[in-house]
Amino acid sequence: MKISVVMGIYNCEKTLKESIDSLLNQTFESFEIVLCDDGSKDGTLKIAKEYVMKYPQKIRLIQNTKNRGLAYSLNRCIEIAKGEYIARMDADDISCKDRLKKQMDYLDNHPECVLVGSQAFLFNEDGVWGVRKTKRYPQKKDFLFGSQFIHPTIIIKKEVLNQVGNYTVSKATLRAEDYDLFMRLYAAGFEGHNMQDILLNYREDKETFRKRVYKYRFGEARVRYNGFKKMKLMPLGLIYVFKPLIVGLIPQKVLTLLRHQNLDSNQFDDTIHPKI
Repeated sequence: MKISVVMGIYNCEKTLKESIDSLLNQTFESFEIVLCDDGSKDGTLKIAKEYVMKYPQKIRLIQNTKNRGLAYSLNRCIEIAKGEYIARMDADDISCKDRLKKQMDYLDNHPECVLVGSQAFLFNEDGVWGVRKTKRYPQKKDFLFGSQFIHPTIIIKKEVLNQVGNYTVSKATLRAEDYDLFMRLYAAGFEGHNMQDILLNYREDKETFRKRVYKYRFGEARVRYNGFKKMKLMPLGLIYVFKPLIVGLIPQKVLTLLRHQNLDSNQFDDTIHPKI
């Protein structure tokens, strides 16, 4: 088994099928899907069980006894994952059918790279509306400005994840578990790249905005402080520690316009963007 795609699922009955189907339609074959239901209260668990029944050799499902958060759920998936590599995917996003193949080809050709991400289309209930781009070769100093990888696009060596202790489960890392992980990886001397291909449709809608409550900004500030310290970016990093607290005062819709690039009509590809 080459890849284990790990996915925490929680109250996502409206989007889960499309997400799983985008993985089942991959051109790359040597992978499994490991789902962890995090105490869903809607039809999410029922849908997941139906997929396990239909694809028992491809999909595995575990359950938390109560809602424990994404980091905890992903760690449980990683613990039982059979793949040499761990790929991330969220239950409301959609992968390009060549995503896994292209990323594995990249990793095979870049042995110095233990982590690879990609660019992503942004979409909501009305369709694709923008593009989120990331730097090809992120350096430590780039993390001062924010996370340098789009979390659900990444593939990483499982042994490397294990070396840094997988995801950190704490109040501080809620909504920032990926940022924390990437900084710990770089502090440990590992290197990641971002492919410039757009390989994922990243859902960003009104529900996404509602999840970004201000209290999580304090956690991010703490994650920044700890990460910058480990990466030896202090004392300069102190200036950026308080960035999320300041940015959190700006309306989310304004932030979105500032943060993401507008969609160029020439970037559309029927094999990538969702038919919505």
